[in-house]
Amino acid sequence: MLFAVIAKDGTDAAAPARRLAVRPQHLEAIRPLVESGTVLLGGAFLNDAGGMIGSLMLLEAESEAEARALLERDVYVTGGVWQHYELHPFRIAVQSETLGGKRDG
Repeated sequence: MLFAVIAKDGTDAAAPARRLAVRPQHLEAIRPLVESGTVLLGGAFLNDAGGMIGSLMLLEAESEAEARALLERDVYVTGGVWQHYELHPFRIAVQSETLGGKRDG
């Protein structure tokens, strides 16, 4: 089952530094999940100045509980970067070839 994750960073003055401090760990831990097909895409939401303020992720898991457990282990959660996240079951209706071609949904 696919899940869309919408995660919001903290809004305090230290939030950008918290993200940057653990970003290398986050990316290193995500890499095997991308390679296995668990994480299909991910990226940062940006503010008007181009600063990162949250994340969007599309992941595949057997259940919402499994998806939530994966997120709870992420350093962006354990390190206090993501102050809140939403997890939504998701079905792809259309997909550009840029993102890997057509997927019936």
